[in-house]
Amino acid sequence: MSENTEADNLGEARIEAAYGSGDGDEDISATVASAPQGQILEQVYRPWDGPLGPRWVRNYAIYRHHVYGIISGSGHRRYHPFVRLTLLVVILGSMTPILMLLLSSMISGDASGFLNRMWGVNRYNLWGNVLGYFPRNLCMWPLLTALVVGGLVSDDRRNGTSALYFSRPVSRLDYAFMKWLSAASVLAAVILLTYMLYYSAAVVFKGEGWSFIADTIPIFMGGLVAGLLLVITYTSIGIALSSISTSRFTASVSFLGLVLGSKIVAWLVELQFETTYVYLLSPYDCLAHLGQWLVGLPLNYDHSLTLSIVSLLAMNAAALSIFASRVSSLEVTRE
Repeated sequence: MSENTEADNLGEARIEAAYGSGDGDEDISATVASAPQGQILEQVYRPWDGPLGPRWVRNYAIYRHHVYGIISGSGHRRYHPFVRLTLLVVILGSMTPILMLLLSSMISGDASGFLNRMWGVNRYNLWGNVLGYFPRNLCMWPLLTALVVGGLVSDDRRNGTSALYFSRPVSRLDYAFMKWLSAASVLAAVILLTYMLYYSAAVVFKGEGWSFIADTIPIFMGGLVAGLLLVITYTSIGIALSSISTSRFTASVSFLGLVLGSKIVAWLVELQFETTYVYLLSPYDCLAHLGQWLVGLPLNYDHSLTLSIVSLLAMNAAALSIFASRVSSLEVTRE
């Protein structure tokens, strides 16, 4: 580095760098690179002595960043317009039974009775609104989960934004819980909210009385518990896959492959060997087995319900343990 003789007291300088030429640097020559002149400013870092926000405010900031990003991208997580459009299609598709109930209440005759049998409140329809394989658990809920949890943690691993979280007084437990709660809230808002709207619309449109509500509320509550278990299980598995990847695409495709692939493989094994025990490896079928019992439907599986419950608990425990392990390894600083 050569010395600049024209620098004044303000600290104006010219950057000069010398490089060797040739493979063996036999002939040394200097190359000077000049940068725009400017003033060197002194930077002093001082610790923050003011009051910190309460714990719930810091946690709510994480929650708001992910959930509000679906509606508004200003200052929140950016969701691609295609993702937002897909989420809108899923929501509208989930509300299709409400439209059919409205249509059946506006017409009379055999057509109204047919629509009421197809879309009205009964055990099979309440179960189908949260755990029906087609189209909900084949097209809607896995796709919804994959879009929401795809980059939830993998983006932090790839971009090093976990250092921003942990540079504030945010514990890893709070970080993990708010990430999980953010994804679960979006799923619950679509799955459980549309389920409750469906039941409420059936009561209002048909003008049902208290006796109808008293007869159907136990079935409704069973379906609600089944939907809640679905939200918990899909969120846990999805966020675990997101935490072990640095690509949101890989995490999303892995979740779809796990949920749909395990279902299809177990179905093929059942056709070939006439056994349902392989369904214990399928998250959907374990949920479906338990959901059938909750709403009082005949069980479609030969194995015991206890095995499905144990398998479901093991899936959630394994997914959450993987997620906790990966969060503990997130970087705190980045140079």
